[in-house]
Amino acid sequence: QVQLVESGGGLVQAGGSLTLSCAASGRTLSSYCMGWFRQAPGKERQFVAAVSWSGGSTYYLDSVKGRFTISRDNAKNTVSLQMNSLKPEDTAVYYCAATRSWAQVRPTAYDYWGQGTQVTVSS
Repeated sequence: QVQLVESGGGLVQAGGSLTLSCAASGRTLSSYCMGWFRQAPGKERQFVAAVSWSGGSTYYLDSVKGRFTISRDNAKNTVSLQMNSLKPEDTAVYYCAATRSWAQVRPTAYDYWGQGTQVTVSS
């Protein structure tokens, strides 16, 4: 079992930045690829970014490429999502998740989920 807890969400103006963190307990994160998803009201959960087991490979939703950066620290059992140049359409609850397979964009491919953290971007 892996327990995931997100933090770092909040309210920010358009063009601003936020860094989300995901802390894991229970098992070492190095056994998992990690992903960030988001879900806006009335919409399906959407893949945002993924990072491979060692952090050497990353994969992003096209609309966040160049603005968001996913990273991980296996020694600290944490994953981060640095979000720059935020837009109102980035407003959503953001979730981190763990999977044993690389480059998975479907939520059903992920085994463990955090409770989510709200990100609100005002225009």
